[in-house]
Amino acid sequence: MPVMEGTRGLKEARGEYDFAVDGGAVGTIVLRSAPGDSNGNDIPNGSLIMGGYIEVDTIPTSGGAATIAVASEGAGDLQTAAAISGPPWSTTGRKAITPVFTAATGVKTTARRNLAIAVATAALTAGKFRVVVFYR
Repeated sequence: MPVMEGTRGLKEARGEYDFAVDGGAVGTIVLRSAPGDSNGNDIPNGSLIMGGYIEVDTIPTSGGAATIAVASEGAGDLQTAAAISGPPWSTTGRKAITPVFTAATGVKTTARRNLAIAVATAALTAGKFRVVVFYR
């Protein structure tokens, strides 16, 4: 279990996607650290991701039927691939991710990891969102 000196509480990792900065090509895009975030988009080896959320600021769009998945340890472990025409991508606001603070849904890292998205089926043409996870 990763330990930050002086605390045993939950830690937070944030990743940000913005089409204007990151583009939207089909494939894996490692999320950037949010501006002013001192912890960055870095989850230590041996961490247990317990929960978190996706905050959609600008709805993703595409010239086709694009899907987006969110991952840390393995494909779609935080959000399985979902069409941008439906939840969680089709409306703005805060959305739950797969880990929901239970042992059954937690994601254990086996190496140092970053938050990433996988864009499939068609490239994105717009969109902006953040992924926030809480881990021990």
